[in-house]
Amino acid sequence: MNGKERMLCALERGKPDRLPVTIHQWQQYHLDQYMGGCDALDAFRQTGLDAAIQYFEAMGQFWIPNAEKYVPTSPQWQDEITVVDDDPDNKVVHHRIVTPEGEMTYKTGADRKTTWITEYLIKRHEDVDLIEKYMPVASLDKEAIARQYDLIGDSGILRGFVWGDQAGCWQHACCLMDVQDLILETFENADWVHRLLKVLLEKKLRFIEESLAGAKFDLIETGGGAGSDTVVSPKMHREFCMPYDREMHRAVHAVGLKTTYHTCGGMMHILDQIIENETDASETLTPPGCGGNITVPEEVRRAFGGRIAMIGGMDQYNVLTSGTPKQIRDEVVRLFEGFGIDGGYILSASDHFFDAPVENLRVFAEAAAECRY
Repeated sequence: MNGKERMLCALERGKPDRLPVTIHQWQQYHLDQYMGGCDALDAFRQTGLDAAIQYFEAMGQFWIPNAEKYVPTSPQWQDEITVVDDDPDNKVVHHRIVTPEGEMTYKTGADRKTTWITEYLIKRHEDVDLIEKYMPVASLDKEAIARQYDLIGDSGILRGFVWGDQAGCWQHACCLMDVQDLILETFENADWVHRLLKVLLEKKLRFIEESLAGAKFDLIETGGGAGSDTVVSPKMHREFCMPYDREMHRAVHAVGLKTTYHTCGGMMHILDQIIENETDASETLTPPGCGGNITVPEEVRRAFGGRIAMIGGMDQYNVLTSGTPKQIRDEVVRLFEGFGIDGGYILSASDHFFDAPVENLRVFAEAAAECRY
């Protein structure tokens, strides 16, 4: 099998020729610092990993490096961007949103590795009116996507997102308002929170219908870390995440694409809801060393019962970055036997890394290649 066949087989919950192995998004910082500035596809080939290429253009994520060039704008939603400091180690960007009925602002900071929000967009309940009426939904260039898909070829898969600062409605909302403030709103103004989530859902469903229909993606990412059970309770997840996630997944399935539900944090207490939200795959299977709560992979495999494919599991810091070759190989075998022994599993770093030695990544790939069904 080639890389694409291997990963698609696993996403169908099958048993490929051997364990598929990849990472979750190649970071530009790592490509520049450790891979000689090559692109992500070449980096996968150099390390022997199965390629999982993320398509970012027009997806709307604020955290993408130089994301301001992808910010959607329109005559009724003018995003006036001021780069206060363009130092790549301390970049500061201010946004002033101008609409026919009022203005809003938000601010971000960044370094070479990531971007963070320093001022949130939503400051008043009434701001949701402006978002509903005027926030534009990005459109994808399907021809550009097709070119990227063809470029990857047999090496692996092309992944996309549902549009927004984060793909899930709750997770997107937590990029518009501080997560602690939004959690308090669920107790004090639950109806308002649901209104915000429904506004975001409507825009995401429009994006799915207009941009994902007919797009050559192998997998579409939804969810986000703010829905993890280490951030919100299972009860809150059931009310404010699961119903909206399920509606998105149904819409993505209706246009013929598969979904992977992203919980870069705790998930052990919401495994039943991940099944209920009707996703095709669950990621990132994060261990405690990276902020998650999976200690026994077999428990996840048994809970899913072959109904959902699984992606992730590898501790990208304590093992993949800092571990010895033996530690990496031993962990690969443990994850294969725990998550993947019945098939339907893609071994992956559970999330981003920045300083993993290239040789460690090669050991990671070689160890997985030895795990055969």
